[in-house]
Amino acid sequence: MTDSMTPPVTAAVTQFVDFAISETLKKRITACNFITPTPVQAGAIPPALEGKDILATAQTGTGKTLSFLLPIIEKLEEVKATRGAAALILLPTRELAMQVEKAFRQLTTGISVALVVGGVAEGPQIEALRRGARLIVATPGRLEDYIGRRLVKLEGIRILVLDEVDRMLDMGFKPAIRRIADCLPQDRQTLCYSATLDNQIKEVVRDYLKNPVRIEIGSVLKPSENVELQAFEVDADSKLELLQHLLRSETGSFIVFVRTKHGADRIAMRLERAGIEAARIHGDRTQAQRNAALRSFSQGRQRVLVATDVAARGIDVAHVAHVVNYDMPKEAEDFVHRVGRTGRAASKGIASTFTTPNERGDLRKIERQLNIKIKRFRVRPNGGAGVTHLPENIAVQPVLVAN
Repeated sequence: MTDSMTPPVTAAVTQFVDFAISETLKKRITACNFITPTPVQAGAIPPALEGKDILATAQTGTGKTLSFLLPIIEKLEEVKATRGAAALILLPTRELAMQVEKAFRQLTTGISVALVVGGVAEGPQIEALRRGARLIVATPGRLEDYIGRRLVKLEGIRILVLDEVDRMLDMGFKPAIRRIADCLPQDRQTLCYSATLDNQIKEVVRDYLKNPVRIEIGSVLKPSENVELQAFEVDADSKLELLQHLLRSETGSFIVFVRTKHGADRIAMRLERAGIEAARIHGDRTQAQRNAALRSFSQGRQRVLVATDVAARGIDVAHVAHVVNYDMPKEAEDFVHRVGRTGRAASKGIASTFTTPNERGDLRKIERQLNIKIKRFRVRPNGGAGVTHLPENIAVQPVLVAN
């Protein structure tokens, strides 16, 4: 492979019906109400349809999934009569893999797909592979396990997608990706998507991509301009009351990010005791529990979803109005991916970060690293000690921050 690449592509304004795809696929896209492609779709789909490798840096919520599914579907439609896997999509989390598989099924009929992920029953996955699934949507760990047990054949793969490759590397999947890639044909097409472009990603480009077309949409690490950023300096023991205040004063659904699994359980239970329906997702929840929580939240039966960072990139729910960083994220990249759950596509959103007085430096560090300004407020009890109700006993005061 090589590290050379075609210069960045500036996405042209077009419509899905203008792409060089079959009339059948155009009708399915129109039926799903996809009319105007996002910049990453407009930039990546044409060269991908031509068989070129793609390196795309774009934030979450920019429409990446459709930008690789359409070329895959078009290719699989062309060779519909053959059996066995011709396309492979690798993703970092089960939730994200399930969402990609669901999107594929919505756009196709008669093309089989196998979902290969951990945390769910093996039987249906193995059966789908044995029946000759044309597309495999997988997380690296479970797929590598199947390779070792000779349950899957990859010699017919023509298209490989590495989605959120930066996250996969962060999760320690680099050796697994390499072993999987070693099982694939050298002359395949590879589409690589990442929110960042650091040295690790450049190494992936050198190893797996051939003269890729470069798609760069906005900053590779910056919150969407559709998201209003605000921070509240608040004592740790007043965070829950502040959260309840925001829930009373704002409309729409909330995703609340916390640092620990125990914290997620505790906050969800305390919200429920206050009469606020809250789902939760973290590493100790089973896959069935995660699926049920996401489904309940996305369908509006529960207004609040409390989650740890392990779920941040696996959550893809439309029309989330508000993200709350109940606990400060450890890294600037975590901040971007958390707030990226709102303000998706053309929608507007709000992201509120709760900071304690001793976390002021951490907030400034995130601002410097991302080159952003966050509107700040200071929360103080009007009566001094004790906080019982909001907003009566809490004053939310703006804080002027020097440049």
